Amino acid sequence: MKFGFASLAVLAVASSASADLVCGWTITTAFPTGAGNVPTGVTYGVGAGDQGALTAGSSLDSVHSSAAATYTSPAGNGSQYAFSSNNWAIGDYYQAAFSTTGYDTITLSWDQARSSTGPASFELIMSTDGGANWSTILASYAVLQSGGGGAPGTWSSTTYNALYTTTTSLAGAENASSVIVRFRSLVAGASTGSNRIDNVFINGNAVPTPGAVALLGLAGLVGRRRR
Repeated sequence: MKFGFASLAVLAVASSASADLVCGWTITTAFPTGAGNVPTGVTYGVGAGDQGALTAGSSLDSVHSSAAATYTSPAGNGSQYAFSSNNWAIGDYYQAAFSTTGYDTITLSWDQARSSTGPASFELIMSTDGGANWSTILASYAVLQSGGGGAPGTWSSTTYNALYTTTTSLAGAENASSVIVRFRSLVAGASTGSNRIDNVFINGNAVPTPGAVALLGLAGLVGRRRR
């Protein structure tokens, strides 16, 4: 198949604008277990994303007001592990920090579930200035129970359930060197009530390079001259 100069330029720009995984966490490593080894305290993190183009400097953490919070890695939603914690108070949160430099049309998707006594109502907020100012992305969203009576299913490391997945646009997060999103609890849970998160993905469209845009403009000029 042969392409003209204009067609090649269009393909170059279209290719650069395709959706990409910017950063993602699938929780690939089990947390420490056994007496005296299980992580506890006001915060615990899984470190940088394990997938995506911009994982350097990224982080996924859980933050609690209670030092009694315990962090475990039960089965994920179709993945081996999830990030789980208990002792949830109002205002406690999961936090993902990442960069979107070179990308626009940013979206966020994640899986989240709770135990029968874990917090069921959260909000999603975002900062692009290091946490000095926050904007509300979702004022309130419900977290479904995993397992138990009335639950739509139990999280399994081998079977993905789309009912636990939420996807939303992150308007204002385009081409930013630092983005922070917080999944913040609006209610408290029982001390043993848990909430878990998994498959946190940030996607975006790669911004065409100046060279590709210039190539497209030149191709259009050549096309007009030929006509």
